[in-house]
Amino acid sequence: MLAKRYFKTKDEVEVTFEIDLPDVETVDLIADVFDWEPIPMNRANGGKGPFRLRIRLPKDRAIQFRYRVDLTEYENDHAADDYWPNEHGSDNSVVLTHA
Repeated sequence: MLAKRYFKTKDEVEVTFEIDLPDVETVDLIADVFDWEPIPMNRANGGKGPFRLRIRLPKDRAIQFRYRVDLTEYENDHAADDYWPNEHGSDNSVVLTHA
């Protein structure tokens, strides 16, 4: 799931990334805007809910991302704005931060 919040006076968009994977230990967000360095996501609802991360991203961008699951597997977001092929023969999720 992706949720976006736009600000009238800032060149940022607050994006909430969320993925529900009940049988995994860890999920990291990896994105081109962060040079593909992993950002840990936390479980909501006292550790029993979906993994969630709220972060501010630059406005007017197309940002590629994926979820890294348990340090080894990669998942796309089924609610992504688009999907672009990557050099590994699969697709990256894309979030658009255009107002």
